[in-house]
Amino acid sequence: MQFRIGVNLGEVIEKNDGTIYGDGVNIAARLEGIGEPGGVCVSGMVYDQVEGKLPLSFEFAGEQLVKNLDKPVRAYHMIIDSSVPRAMSHPCLTHGPKRLMFGAVLVAVAIVAAIAWEYSGFRFGGIAPNGYPVLAMPSGPAVAVLPFKNMSGDVKEEYFSDGLTEDIITELARFRELHVLARNVTYQYKGQAVDIAAVGRKLGTDYVLEGSVRKFGDQVRIATQLIDARSGANVWADRYDRKLSDIFAVQDEIASKIAATITGIGGVVQQAGRQAAARKRPDQLQAYDYVLQATMTNDRWSTNGYPRSKALLKKAIELDPGYARARQDLAWGILIAWIFRFENTSLPPKEIKENAIKSVELDPGDALAHRTAAFGYFFDKQFDRFEREVDIALHLAPNDAEILAELGFLLTISGQYDRGSQLAVKAYTLNSASAGGWYNSAMYYDYLRKGQYREALETIRLAPPFVQVFLENRMKYVAVYGQLGELDNAREAWRKCLEADPNFSVAKMIDMYRLWNAPEPLVRRMIEGYAKAGYSPSD
Repeated sequence: MQFRIGVNLGEVIEKNDGTIYGDGVNIAARLEGIGEPGGVCVSGMVYDQVEGKLPLSFEFAGEQLVKNLDKPVRAYHMIIDSSVPRAMSHPCLTHGPKRLMFGAVLVAVAIVAAIAWEYSGFRFGGIAPNGYPVLAMPSGPAVAVLPFKNMSGDVKEEYFSDGLTEDIITELARFRELHVLARNVTYQYKGQAVDIAAVGRKLGTDYVLEGSVRKFGDQVRIATQLIDARSGANVWADRYDRKLSDIFAVQDEIASKIAATITGIGGVVQQAGRQAAARKRPDQLQAYDYVLQATMTNDRWSTNGYPRSKALLKKAIELDPGYARARQDLAWGILIAWIFRFENTSLPPKEIKENAIKSVELDPGDALAHRTAAFGYFFDKQFDRFEREVDIALHLAPNDAEILAELGFLLTISGQYDRGSQLAVKAYTLNSASAGGWYNSAMYYDYLRKGQYREALETIRLAPPFVQVFLENRMKYVAVYGQLGELDNAREAWRKCLEADPNFSVAKMIDMYRLWNAPEPLVRRMIEGYAKAGYSPSD
């Protein structure tokens, strides 16, 4: 009798009768169904964790649609043919019974990991093979903060309720005991009437916070309730009627109460959280309002929305020069605009580093400020200071998927492949939506430098749709299609590069990679791919 085995890495939910279900189980069952008789089929999540670390070879099996999931799942067949020398050199894989035993052991490990994931409250991780401690996953309960409802009766006030939601997420993320989902994961439920417990189970969280905010004159009313996603019970609820100027104190209070309630450590956690969250606040509420208007908008990253956002952040700084958050948001905004060419300059503007450094000075406990300062020093080629800011940011926010993915990408493209890709994988494991295109880019360069061109291609194909339109992503396709010998696809990718930038050329691509401090072997790998596609530095 031949068996097929499907292996996935993900959360499972157990019913009282011992039955397990959830997306983690659904994906594993689907993989088992498409596996070959006597074979093992693993998900992309498993492949990313074991690739290069075990004496195994895999064949990409395409993207598979899974019931009840919107996004397809990458699948890989484990190669167990004795004609494959690298994989079959391992004694555990040379004979049929031992081969089956290895598959069974692999499944057993996956099942034990999934059970440990559910019962211990941590989202699979631990210390990476190189001993880098930040790769350990969060050990506490998971919390999702749903978008607070705007009850002011004016859609123009929507930015305020959105901003309040994000600030509470930021405050909660400062408690190391908690695993807090990022804003872009929960904002899919904005404006919807939902079953809170069902949402919590779908997102794989232990608790869900929902609330509403109403502004009237200089007063604000905030109502909140914390739901246990496992039982649907109301754990805690409160209402705050305060002056608008007290909004920051309310944010801290809500975050501290939630942390103290669900971690069960009472005042110890609350006091520690308050100390960690003690940040310099703007002296003028109007400055805070400008920051919310600048950052809580869907068109911030567009040719029309970016200039308005930048102007509002500068207004906030004019009103309150000591407002660290405004400076950090301005520095990061200019950086992203420069990367995506909303800032029309070939070199990164000095404003990035200047504002990021000032933000760090004003608020040394803000991980985002250190993240942005790391980018500033990176492009200024001050690598010692870059490394210092990376370490501080990761220490302050070891479970922030966005920061992990962004810094993971930066480390990877600069040649620290193992460290960077591991950070990116952790970010994707924590929150694939939050990791966004940074994860895909980091993994692309890691695959490319190893000559794994098919994997590199599949990785960038899975980048978020909004990333696909930018030149930095489009030009990756030319190199990898060239390396794969798919010349028609390479020419189409080249056409799309020219569509994004009519002045695009191989020479411009080379300059861009050197500006990003890419190591010469990686640059040569890109040049080689372009040459195989029929394009040279003179084109």
